Amino acid sequence: MFNALILNQEDKRTIASIEQIDEAQLPEGNVLVEVDYSSLNYKDGLAITGKGKIIRNFPMVPGIDFAGKVISSEDARYQAGDQVVLTGWGVGENHWGGMAQRARLNADWLVPLPKGLDSKKAMMVGTAGFTAMLCVQALLDADVKPEAGEVLVTGASGGVGSVAVALLAQLGYKVAAVTGRVEQNGPLLEKLGASRIIDRVEFEEPARPLEKQVWAGAVDTVGSKVLSKVLAQMDYNSAVAACGLAGGFDLPTTVMPFILRNVRLQGVDSVNCPTEKRIAAWEKLVELLPESYFEQACTEVELADAPKYAEDITNGQVTGRVVIKL
Repeated sequence: MFNALILNQEDKRTIASIEQIDEAQLPEGNVLVEVDYSSLNYKDGLAITGKGKIIRNFPMVPGIDFAGKVISSEDARYQAGDQVVLTGWGVGENHWGGMAQRARLNADWLVPLPKGLDSKKAMMVGTAGFTAMLCVQALLDADVKPEAGEVLVTGASGGVGSVAVALLAQLGYKVAAVTGRVEQNGPLLEKLGASRIIDRVEFEEPARPLEKQVWAGAVDTVGSKVLSKVLAQMDYNSAVAACGLAGGFDLPTTVMPFILRNVRLQGVDSVNCPTEKRIAAWEKLVELLPESYFEQACTEVELADAPKYAEDITNGQVTGRVVIKL
């Protein structure tokens, strides 16, 4: 028997509880993993609190990522004892996820733990850091160069944003970080490499179709009117990588930035990212993230604490990353 965070639905309310289950209750799969760490992402927060329609089939074990050790494998690519990482593929949404001491799943969804990381560090990066790397790669692919000017990161104190700040700074970009809690989060963001901190209120006023050109590139984790404001302020021939909807899934904008300033809006999805691209992104993360990142931007909690932190993350009360020790 082992512990798992189980989500059930009662009277249209999501109820989270720690339960003891056995391997026979796990879903089908060809690899069984002993989970060392999971992490708490914004999507996990929506799932556990029931604030978002993330989960449609109950009971469900949440946790869209984890790192651990293979117990047994029917797939030749993995042997007992191998260290592995999982992010995405609908795990923790429609297949039981990482917030349990064991997980059974498809070998295709796993990647080997990158050299230079242990399970805890892998989850300090997690889905959020992996997504941040894909966003940064999107700006690199769009030929946004450090010398072109400032790069903006919205939602900078969150999981994706904080890693994006660190990665961009390591690559030599001048990073402007947007946060709703400047006094609380400013010092951390500066340590991660932000050259200046901007209060989110500056991005909450309705945007004109075009505003003064300010940003050579941007990583947006917020969506809605914040992304609209960002688009209106982009330089000519710039790019925005958009990966989140913490501020809403609407986008009140016009075609003006795209057709008059040649702005590229690149969507970034990490859930169904191909395996080769995943491995390359993880290798780049190991190469770029400074040791100082792992010393600063993380809170470690027990599985029983996950529901409380899920509430906090959906209310914008979490800074950096939360890892869950199994």
